[in-house]
Parts: sequence; structure tokens; C-alpha cells
Amino acid sequence: MLRLGTGIGWRPEIADAVEAMPGVDWVEVVAENVCPGHLPQSLLRLRERGVTVVPHGVSLGLGGAERPDPGRLAALAERVTALGAPLVTEHIAFVRAGGALTASPPLEAGHLLPVPRTRDALDVLCENVRVAQDALPVPLALENIAALFSWPGEELTEEQFLSELVERTGVRLLVDVANLHTNHVNRGEDPAAALAGLPVEAIAYVHVAGGFERDGVWHDSHAHPVPRPVLDILTGLASRVAPPGVLLERDDNFPEPAELERELGTVRAAVAAGAARRAAEQGGTGGAATAGDPAVAAPAPAGAGVRQRLGVAQAAVLSSLVAGTPVPEGFDRARMGVQARALAAKRADVVAKVAPELPVILGDGYRQAFLEYARSLPMSGGYRRDALDFAGHLLKLGRPQDPGTRRELREWWLHRAGPAPRPRGLAARARVLLRGA
Repeated sequence: MLRLGTGIGWRPEIADAVEAMPGVDWVEVVAENVCPGHLPQSLLRLRERGVTVVPHGVSLGLGGAERPDPGRLAALAERVTALGAPLVTEHIAFVRAGGALTASPPLEAGHLLPVPRTRDALDVLCENVRVAQDALPVPLALENIAALFSWPGEELTEEQFLSELVERTGVRLLVDVANLHTNHVNRGEDPAAALAGLPVEAIAYVHVAGGFERDGVWHDSHAHPVPRPVLDILTGLASRVAPPGVLLERDDNFPEPAELERELGTVRAAVAAGAARRAAEQGGTGGAATAGDPAVAAPAPAGAGVRQRLGVAQAAVLSSLVAGTPVPEGFDRARMGVQARALAAKRADVVAKVAPELPVILGDGYRQAFLEYARSLPMSGGYRRDALDFAGHLLKLGRPQDPGTRRELREWWLHRAGPAPRPRGLAARARVLLRGA
């Protein structure tokens, strides 16, 4: 069993701080954010010092109705090799729906969405996990996600779903205690019961993160300090098992390095408190419970029609969230509305990062214009495509109203939408005219 220790999520914004931070045993990097042939120098320096780097995927969608995309699996495997990683992680979630399986338009969520805890969904997930395991060069661990809504008619609890997944595939678990807290607030699920039913021998490592509550809904922001309830869940887990690794996630609103170090200290203290409790309960032995290798049951393939049934259900849900179609029967309409607004807000934030010129061109009107666009026009091909589609949508409507701003937006769109970048600016246009003379 790989012992990782205490780690932190590596992000470009805090790369220097992470390199200088004492006591960081390992880091995790979002797999899709690194290029195998051009790894950030910070990650290379960390690896040279012996710091383990684990890639964390966010786009496979193993809980979706379709089989895993071979291209995405190959790209993830390439990153594993480039980083020299001992394992790779992903999520128990679906991120896209529709397409050929359901004879409906393909839809992208741009976010991790919960799978129904049903036998159908579990059969499909297990089969997809086995496909992924065969394609990846190192062990795979899957994370329980945070959710704003529940599926009606679920047949299994979280712990039953995860336990059977492990039993049938041998996959490891990335236990996110912050997500357990999120689901406690949002869906009334008991984190203690979930932990009690988990196969602790399958735990690869643990995530810890912060969030905030608004109007009775907990938002797993990864942009706030870790709250006491999340630390208490971590202590509860550590009182049952010595987690092989614990990692602090922070994706935005980054504090000063000293504050990050203090947060890592509180995470270590929470784990130590659990270890002390475990030692006391075991008569001073202090660590008899450790994660090991899970047993694997014989595989059971998904039955005929299972993928299509799941695909139709997921497409209906995702369409209601990103394309303005009616909410399917049995779902909490208020919670679905919260989720739809959260997805649109995330799209606006990410597009502003991948195409920072758009908020500059549109000024204060950017966000409202984007949210209006996102209300009924789903993402079709990733965030960079979304930025182009948004700009094209505005131009078709004759917006912005100011001719100069509209002209600047049109130039931006033309520069990026064509097969090759267009020269920009007066000097560039002059060079084009001179070449043509």
C-alpha cells in the first residue's frame, strides 16, 4: 500500500508557495491542466526532490451511460507516465449525456454530476471502471462527489453503492470528507453512516476542502477555509483507519502561504486526533486498521438496454439543467434550479479565465450577458468552444449595442474562429496590405 502522507493540490497560482512549504509530502494536479510534453517547471522541481505527483482527472465521466472515450483514456495515461505517478484518480460522476446512444443532441455539463444509486447505474459504472483500469498503467481510485440534488427512486445508499463498486472492480476510493459534509447539508445524508459502511481497505487517500452555505445549500467551493464539521468528519475517519494520504484542496481565492500552512496544520491535527482515538479504542495498539488491497468479485456485465435506459435518464436531467427543458418527474425543482444556476455561473467564471479578453471587451455587462446565453444554450465542446459560441451568439443578436464594442467583439471572434489566427491591430492589417501589393 502506497503511503502518501500530507499533501496539497498543486495550482499554478500557488506553485511557488507549494515548493517552499515545509512538510508537503505529495501534490495532486488536475490532469487536464497539464501538457505531458511541457510540464510546469515547478512540478518538475518537486519531482526531482522526491515529491510524489498524482494526476486527478475531471472529464472521463465514468458514471455516464457511454463507454469511456479511448482518446480521453489515452490522454490520461500519457499524463500518468509523464508525471511518473504511482496512481491516478477520477470521479464517480457523469459529465456529458445525449448523443448516438439516445438519438439526442450531445450535451456537456462542464461539471461533475451525481449518478443515480441504482442497479442499472452501478452495472454501467462497474463496466466503465474495468475498461478504464485496462487502459491505465497504474491503479485507479475514484472520488465520491458533492451534489446539490438527489435522484428519485434510488435503490442503494452511498456506502452500499461504493462498497459494491469496490467489490466488483477492485477500484480504490478517494474519500472526500468535504463532499460527505456537502451531501449531509444538501441531501440529509449522514456522514458517519457513510463512513461506517465504507470498505476502509480500499481507501487510496482523502480529500479535504472548504465551502460555504447560502440559503440552506452548501456550496463545495474549494475557495474557503476548511470548516470544523469537515475536520470532524476527517477525525472520525482517522479513528477507524490510518488514511494512506490526506490532501488539502484549494482552487480559488488563494490565501497567503502562511495561511495555507496553517490549514495544513489543522488537517494534520484532525488526523492525529483520530489516530489517538483509534489507539485508545484498540488498547494502545494505535494503527491496527490500515488500508490494504480490496478483494475483487467476478465481473457482471451490464444487461441489454441498461446503458440506453441510463442514457435517456441522464440526458433528460442534463437537458433540464443546461438547455432549459422541463425538470424530469420526481426531482426537486428548487434544487434543480440551484444546480442549473451554479452550472451557468461556473461556465461564466471558466470562460472568463480561458478567454480573458471577453470580460474586458464587454465590461460590466459580461456576466449578465453570459448567464442569459447559458440559460438555454448548452456547452457543446469545452470551454474554449463555449467562449466562441457565446461571442457568436451576441453578434447574431446585434449585441453589444455600442458599435465600437460590437466591432471589437467581432474582431476577437474572427481572430479565433477561423482555421488560422487573423492578424490583429492596425499594424497587422497594414502588413497584410503590404504583402498583397
